[in-house]
Amino acid sequence: MRFVGFKFGSLLTMAYAAMAFVACSDDKSVAGIEIGNPSMAFTADFSVDYSEVSTNSLSKTSAAKDEPLLLDSFALDFFEVRSYSSYYVDVNIDMSKGVQLWPGEDLADSSLKVSFTDASVVEEPFKNIRLEDKGYLKEMGVSFRPAKHTPKVYGKLLLDGEYVPVQYSLAWLEQFELRYHYSQIEKVSDSIANLSVVFFPRYFVDGIDFSKVKVAEDGAVYLDATHNAPIWKELNQQFISSFRPLRYGYSDTDGDVAEAYVLDIWEGIIGAMSDNTIKNGDFSNDFYSWIVFDQFGGSSKASVEKGSDGTHYAKIQVTSGGKFSYSVQLIQENVALLAGKKYRCVFNIRSDVDGQITARIGAYDDYQTIGFQKHVDVGTSSKSVEIEFVPRESTPFARFELNLGSKERTFYIKDVKIFRLQK
Repeated sequence: MRFVGFKFGSLLTMAYAAMAFVACSDDKSVAGIEIGNPSMAFTADFSVDYSEVSTNSLSKTSAAKDEPLLLDSFALDFFEVRSYSSYYVDVNIDMSKGVQLWPGEDLADSSLKVSFTDASVVEEPFKNIRLEDKGYLKEMGVSFRPAKHTPKVYGKLLLDGEYVPVQYSLAWLEQFELRYHYSQIEKVSDSIANLSVVFFPRYFVDGIDFSKVKVAEDGAVYLDATHNAPIWKELNQQFISSFRPLRYGYSDTDGDVAEAYVLDIWEGIIGAMSDNTIKNGDFSNDFYSWIVFDQFGGSSKASVEKGSDGTHYAKIQVTSGGKFSYSVQLIQENVALLAGKKYRCVFNIRSDVDGQITARIGAYDDYQTIGFQKHVDVGTSSKSVEIEFVPRESTPFARFELNLGSKERTFYIKDVKIFRLQK
């Protein structure tokens, strides 16, 4: 079972089904998670990886002999898990803030000390997380603070071919949240999901010139506000991104807050210029990655059919138009867009009845238009629609909508594309 290509009327039934995973690429083994199940087993592991990492890689490697930094002791206080989802039911939450999954109300001030160097695994606290929000997961957020009694990272730094002890201070950091894209969550089994929170030392020290580092009289290198402060500040800028989430936010001890994408992870999500950011835009894989949604008195029947020329198209029969154009919608979520760059949206459409539809690209969490909203005249002859637009914000989770409601008619839609025209 998968969430793509379902009618909304099936959602409540699916909410009680077994755990379902939705592939985000041709690789069906690593996938986003369908939330909306009464319960699921959820685990997390915390470790150090000395390799370089690709966007969705979860494999780990051991340290090489010439590794620039070896970690001996690295622990953090782990204090919160949040899910960030889109919804097709009424919810009374601020979706931009997500849903707190752990700790529960009975453990409001709980935290766990997790050791990355000891490869901590958390199972029991998350085993009975209840996911009843009936949402579709976008990101999983995990939050940390420096460990109270050990707010330092201990290891060995390679200097002039020799390893010397090193201590890196986390005194600058108040707390931070890592936001992992749904495709970065590992499928363990049909009923268990695992989030690997991995620290990559190579990214932490990448581009840092240690040739001017000062070694203390005791033979160790101290990296803090008073010892090797310029290098320490450079490392601070790279510390959080070295966990390789899609994006992160943090607050420091000066009261400043910041958030950012991890650029190469983000680039893997948005793809290259001219890549179609719509998945299965030719409907060759049925309704995979598409949602047909009825609301406000609208109802429809949906199918994918094959034309005489061998191409596939979506047939959306609006059996009741409902009150609004958005009473019946054909939707694809998770459209990645870059702010300020020109895009082109293309789709082919016809209907058995002349009339208008609304094409739109909006945000999933506050429903605001972030790409375009355009009324399109649709006739009984097949028509290729082209719309150029410039997104007003960068997001991996924009939502493309064709609003087909307001009156009874049948639509035939194919060849949907959204691609970037500017680098």
